[in-house]
Amino acid sequence: MQLDSPAFAAGQPIPRLYTLEGSNLSPPLRWSGAPAATRSFSLILDDPDAPAGPWIHWVLYDIPANGKGLPAGVPPALHLPDGSRQGRCWGVHHFERHGYQGPQPPAGPAHHYRFTLTALADRLGLPEGASAPELQVAMADLRLAEAVLWGTYAAAGWRR
Repeated sequence: MQLDSPAFAAGQPIPRLYTLEGSNLSPPLRWSGAPAATRSFSLILDDPDAPAGPWIHWVLYDIPANGKGLPAGVPPALHLPDGSRQGRCWGVHHFERHGYQGPQPPAGPAHHYRFTLTALADRLGLPEGASAPELQVAMADLRLAEAVLWGTYAAAGWRR
């Protein structure tokens, strides 16, 4: 399975538009090559470079199996018109917000941002607002394939 974005190349900087220093829009994503048995997708965006541990920036699940991508600027609603649900994010152990929360690393070297798309053998049926750990538990026996897209971002004005 493949995951990419027309907004940035794998391993390259995420444009400011898609960060908290910009417009905080979720970037467009597209995928292909999902197994035929796929019944839904989930997506987690995290920052594994965060000092306190992986910082969760987006939790999206029950994405329909016929989906081939996401547009830029997915609204922060808990329940989307296509049946997708958004979870709680913006933290390591405490999750207060839902919907996409763009990169905003502290001053210093660029952080890496990991978009992980998982093809699942069924819909999860979790209520809106589930956390990334709750999603991971629910997906444990349903994973069919996974694709990862990495991007980077450094706080504006930081120079080496």
